[in-house]
Amino acid sequence: MDAKDSAACLLLVFMFLCYSNSIPNSRKFWEFPRDRYSYFSEKERLEMRDKAKQMFYFGYDNYMKYAFPEDELNPVFCTGRGPDHDNPSNININDILGDFSLTLIDALDTLAVMGNSSEFKRAVQLVVDNVSFEKNTTVQVFEATIRVIGGLLSAHLIITDVEQPYGDMRIPDYDNELLSLAHNLAARLLPAFEGTATGIPYPRVNLKTGVPVACSNETCTAGAGTLLVEFGVLSILLEDPTYEAAARRALKAIWGFRSNVTGLLGNVINIQTGQWPGYMSGVGAGLDSFFEYLLKAFILFGDENAQMMFNESYESIKYHIRRGRPNCNKGSGFHPLYMNVNMKNGETLNNWVDSLSAAWAGIQVLAGDIEEAICSHAVYYSIWRKYGILPERYNWHLKVPELNFYPLRPELVESTYLLYQATKNPFYLHVGKDILENIDKYAKAECGYATIHDVTKMDLEDRMESFFLSETCKYLYLLFDKDHHLNKEAASYIFTTEGHILPISPRWREKPWEEYLENDIQDVSSDSEKSVLDVRKNNMTNCDRIPDERRYFLPLETRYLQQVEASIGLTVT
Repeated sequence: MDAKDSAACLLLVFMFLCYSNSIPNSRKFWEFPRDRYSYFSEKERLEMRDKAKQMFYFGYDNYMKYAFPEDELNPVFCTGRGPDHDNPSNININDILGDFSLTLIDALDTLAVMGNSSEFKRAVQLVVDNVSFEKNTTVQVFEATIRVIGGLLSAHLIITDVEQPYGDMRIPDYDNELLSLAHNLAARLLPAFEGTATGIPYPRVNLKTGVPVACSNETCTAGAGTLLVEFGVLSILLEDPTYEAAARRALKAIWGFRSNVTGLLGNVINIQTGQWPGYMSGVGAGLDSFFEYLLKAFILFGDENAQMMFNESYESIKYHIRRGRPNCNKGSGFHPLYMNVNMKNGETLNNWVDSLSAAWAGIQVLAGDIEEAICSHAVYYSIWRKYGILPERYNWHLKVPELNFYPLRPELVESTYLLYQATKNPFYLHVGKDILENIDKYAKAECGYATIHDVTKMDLEDRMESFFLSETCKYLYLLFDKDHHLNKEAASYIFTTEGHILPISPRWREKPWEEYLENDIQDVSSDSEKSVLDVRKNNMTNCDRIPDERRYFLPLETRYLQQVEASIGLTVT
C-alpha cells in the first residue's frame, strides 16, 4: 500500500481509534433525560436491528408485490408509479422515474447487506431480464447517476467480489450484465455534457433522443458536481476514460466559477455562462453532495485535487457560513449553526435550514472534525424531537417549519450512523431508535412506508421514494448490527451519496489515462498554494480534544443542550 492509499484509509480508520483509549470516570448528563442515553442494552440493540430489517422487507416485499416493474410503490393505495407521461413538466416525478424499475435497482445492495443471498440473486436476474434504458423518458442526470448507475455498479462489485463478505452473492454464468446496463445508461447521459460552453452538463436528458430542445441552461451545483464517484468507477471498470473525464471537467468548471472574494459556490449555475442565478451558499440542498464527493473522490481515487478543493471549501464554509461560538463544547455564545449566505459577500440570506443539510455532520465525521459533527447533528436531532419527524425546511428564527413534508429522507440517519461508528457513544443508538420507531409509527401505510405530508399533522402522501430502501433502512440496520462486515471493515468501504457500497481498492488508483486526466484538470486552484485544513493531519487533534467524560456518554454538556433546544423551540417535559 502506497502513501496515498494509507492517507485515504486513515480517513475512515480514525473513526474507530479516536474513542477507544479510556473509560470515563465521571458522568455529565443532560438534565432532562438523566441516565436515558448513557446505556443501550444488547437485547434492545438486537431488537432494533431486527426491526430495521422488518421495516426494509415490509417496503421491499410490497414494492415487489404491487409495483414492480414500475419505478416506485404507492404505499397507501398499493399500486405502482412510473413517469408522468401526461405532464412532462412534472419534474418532481419525472426527474426521478425513468420506467426502469428504479426501486429494485436502488435496493439491490441493501439485500446483500442484509445477507439475503437468494433474493439478491433473484432481484439481479429480474433486473437483467426486465430493465432497458431504451425509453422515451427525460430524467435528471444526477438522480439517474446516483440511484441507477450507482446501484448497478455496487451490485456488480458485490457479485464479482472474490471474498464474498456478505454471504455467497455470486451468480452462475454472470457475464457482467449489470456493468453493461450501467454502461448503457451512462452513454445515454453523455449528451448532457455536449454543447455546453463550460463542460457543466445539462440537468436533464432524454434516454432515447438526448438533451431536450427546451432544456434549462441552469443546474444546481450538487447535481452537476456529484458525478465523479460513479463515473470514475465506471471508467476504470470499462477501461475507458470518457466518463471520468466528463465528470472531472464539470467539477473543474464549477470550481473555477467560485467567488474570488469568499471562495464560496452558489446553489444554481448557468452551464453556458458560468454565472450564478442562484447565489445562495450553504451546506444543504443544491450544494450538499458536492462537498461530500470532493472528500470521497480523495478517499477512493487518491485524488489530491479533490482533496485540495474540499479543504479550501471547508475553510471558506467555516469562515463565512458558520455562525456561533468557536468551539462546540466550550466557551460562550450561540450554538454553532451553518447558515445560508450570499456567496459573493457571506451575508446571511435567510433563516432556515433544510433536511438535506443534516448530512453535513456525516461529512464532518469523515473529515475528522468530530466536535463540529456533534454540534451539527444536535441541531437536526432537536428538530426531530420537536415534531417526531424532521420537516423538509425549518425556520430557526421563527421556530416553525417552512416546508412541512418528510419524504423518508436518510440524511439524519446517515449522520447518526457515522457518528456512532466514530464515537461508539450509546447516545446515537438512542437517536437511531427514536428515528426508527417514529418512522414506523407515523409513516407506515397499508403496504409500505409513505411520505409524511405535514409533520404537524402526520398525514400521508402516497409515495415511497427509492432512497428509503437504499439508504434509510440500510443505515438504520447497520447502526444496530455492530458485528456486520461493513462495520468491522469500515476503512475498506465508502458509501455513495445514495448509500451504495463501493470498496476502497488499489484498482481505483491504477488508470492508464492518469497523465491525460491530470493534464486536463491540473491547477484547479492557481490562487492557492496550500490548503489550511489537511484532514490527514488534523484527525487525531480533533479526537484528542474531546474530554473523557463525553467519549461514552452524552456528546453535549447540559448548558449547550439546553441552548440548542431553546433555539429550536423544543419544549422539554
